[in-house]
Amino acid sequence: MNEEALNMSLRKFLKAVGVTSQQEIEKAIRAAVAGGKIKGSEKLEVKMVLTIGAVGLTHTVNGAIELA
Repeated sequence: MNEEALNMSLRKFLKAVGVTSQQEIEKAIRAAVAGGKIKGSEKLEVKMVLTIGAVGLTHTVNGAIELA
């Protein structure tokens, strides 16, 4: 296994995850506020699940997004 290739590929993947996840979260929150589902001042509980089936990995990160 090439450690440098692994590192570069992993960083590229995580950058894409970060950028696209932020865009999708912002879009969903704005739509929920506009649709009256939330007020826009809440603290939203969030969970991100990462899976890699080939290596048997399931990793969960829990957190919160504060809107005000």
